[in-house]
Amino acid sequence: MVPWLGPDDPFPPVARALGRASGAPGLLAASSDLLPWRLVDAYRQGIFPWYSDGQPVLWWSPDPRMVLLPREFKVSPSLRKTLKRVLRDPRWEIRVDADFPAVMRSCANSPRRGQQGTWITDQILDAYTSLHRIGDAHSIETWLDGQRVGGLYGVSLGRMFFGESMFAQVSDASKIALAALVGHLRRHEIEMIDCQQNTPHLASLGGREIARKTFVAHVRTAVAAAPIPWQFDKAALLEVLPHAV
Repeated sequence: MVPWLGPDDPFPPVARALGRASGAPGLLAASSDLLPWRLVDAYRQGIFPWYSDGQPVLWWSPDPRMVLLPREFKVSPSLRKTLKRVLRDPRWEIRVDADFPAVMRSCANSPRRGQQGTWITDQILDAYTSLHRIGDAHSIETWLDGQRVGGLYGVSLGRMFFGESMFAQVSDASKIALAALVGHLRRHEIEMIDCQQNTPHLASLGGREIARKTFVAHVRTAVAAAPIPWQFDKAALLEVLPHAV
């Protein structure tokens, strides 16, 4: 039985999440609220919300966990060519936190293969925007000719980044944003990006699964560290393209 969390109830230990034999592996708890303090508490324990309109807030901690280690980020030959062009061409920009809610809305409106609708509900948008206002959530945005054409957003606590969603309106725009994020995190020696669940797209970029126990142990240490700065531009791409210039 998945526990229902009242307003002041703590999360159960992640080891109590439903297992692979269940119909919802990784499901840990449910609640009616998505308050910012509970959201931060969840991330600090390796838990995240994922649900659809009409459902209660469902909290998850899957095992294994998909992560991307910045040092293992894969740059294909075609992406390498694109990133070099972005570095040379002044029409391309990387902006951080230019319009966080707009990035979330773009992610919500992006079609996903095999999915109908979006899990980025109005409740989700409001909750993460609240985290953004206090400096715990950020958007990395790809701009071309003064227009936002791709990006991603996620939660940053201490020395841990929890990726949430990406979108692209032109080819490779989300990958460009991710490469810039990876470059920024490499500069600050961040060891891990949480990707939550395994997808072929993330695997193609270097993502891999690790045991939940390993993930949670890393998170516990990383979120307790001092936060990193969140100002950078496309020069961060040099960290993933050391011979670009």
